[in-house]
Amino acid sequence: MAIPSIFPTGTTIYKPEKCWNGYTLFHEIGKGATLIDMNGNVVRSWKDFQGFPNKMLPGGYIMGSLGVRKAEYGYQDQSDLTQIDWDGNVVWSFNKKEYIEDSETEKYWLARQHHDYQREGNPVGYYVPGMECKVDSGNTLILCHEDVYNKRISDKKLLDDCIVEVDWEGNIIWKWNVSEHFRELDFDEFQKSALFRNPNYHPIGKEGQSDWMHINSMSTLGPNKWYDQGDERFHPDNIIWDAREANIMAIISKETGKIVWQIGPDFTKTKELRRIGQIIGQHHCHMIPKGLPGEGNILIFDNGGWAGYGAPCRMSKDGTKTDIRDHSRILEIDPITLRVVWEFKGKDMNTALPMGLLSDTIFYSQLTSSAQRLPNGNTMICEGCGMRFLEVTADKEVVWEYISPFGKGIDFTYRAYRYPYDYVPQVERPVEVPVEPVDIHTFRMPGAAEGMITAENTVSVTGTWGYTRMDECVTEDSTSGSADAAANASAGAADEDEIYDTSRMV
Repeated sequence: MAIPSIFPTGTTIYKPEKCWNGYTLFHEIGKGATLIDMNGNVVRSWKDFQGFPNKMLPGGYIMGSLGVRKAEYGYQDQSDLTQIDWDGNVVWSFNKKEYIEDSETEKYWLARQHHDYQREGNPVGYYVPGMECKVDSGNTLILCHEDVYNKRISDKKLLDDCIVEVDWEGNIIWKWNVSEHFRELDFDEFQKSALFRNPNYHPIGKEGQSDWMHINSMSTLGPNKWYDQGDERFHPDNIIWDAREANIMAIISKETGKIVWQIGPDFTKTKELRRIGQIIGQHHCHMIPKGLPGEGNILIFDNGGWAGYGAPCRMSKDGTKTDIRDHSRILEIDPITLRVVWEFKGKDMNTALPMGLLSDTIFYSQLTSSAQRLPNGNTMICEGCGMRFLEVTADKEVVWEYISPFGKGIDFTYRAYRYPYDYVPQVERPVEVPVEPVDIHTFRMPGAAEGMITAENTVSVTGTWGYTRMDECVTEDSTSGSADAAANASAGAADEDEIYDTSRMV
């Protein structure tokens, strides 16, 4: 979809009686961590405090990073993971994962943190009733980078994803590397071949860096009904992550490090996966914590865009980024049955566009983004590319919309989180003022004509037939995603099985 050059920013829709009201925290590139209220007032901004992502702890504490490694030396390496108080004072910081010598004069300790971390006490980093992050003690799980060589994967240097657990004193007490579990990742021979040739190579430094998996979310499962029912795969300490480049979502055992649950990279392998449809370039895959509506289900921002490895084809000459889709969707999936229990797409936004496929493209973030389940059952969505934040109800009504006014044109952010008012005792609770959306059919810029079609400027044409329904130019895949699609797929299950029956291939 084309994006207009002029559009309103700030809070554009707000229905207080239908929202889970609170503060929203996000990172504004070039400015710092930023906290707004529901009407878009800036409550506080922490200048130059970066966030990959920023998170808030009870008492007005903020977590993020003091800096980032120079791009000519490293790829998305944060210098540290730091906790500051409301006034910007450093309370806790970790950077001693790796001592780096980037040049003769640039030598320092780096955390090499990227994309996610979790402080003890809360499994996901957003508000869960009764699960508060510790603010003056506790361990922290941190997603980090590490340079490795693994000839089974590629002959190139790999930018590997690892997870470390550090205590309050900064000691690393546990570590896990994804490259050590390559054989468990269920890549087929075409995917392995593509990976070996080009493991997502970036021309950085002397040897380059190959971000072969690009894990972009990591959280613990926390207490959950599946473990309560005896399923050991869902032990509360186990860790769920997703890898953007590989289109993989997985859970690892904290005790053994082995993968105990996985979907992707191939979503044609089973009927259940085919009904989900190919997930592409996803972000923020996590289990909805116990105590929130949908608890135990997996919530995913399925970006679309381009990702995945496979056989070279017309869309990919080297077998990288073989999966492509031009819209995003939010998926809530039962991890046992793999049934999609809730979904949000562009066509759910009650647009005036006549074609369903076209409607889906109005909700689209090729990169970044997140989805958070709120205590009232609503879902807070960060559409990272474009910096549009939405709160939608279970019935898919948009009850809050905010578009960042701070960037130059179309901006982007990594994630946004909603937190309760009482997390910030330093300020008074704000007044909540409803915001009615403007009527886009009559809204005009100063100086623009009203420009409406009226009886006075219309003439009739003899012999016209009038308007009737006309089918879209293309059809939509009826075997992926929503409950309606699942019903359609079930009705045509025999045909679907025939499509994927490889014994009939010649």
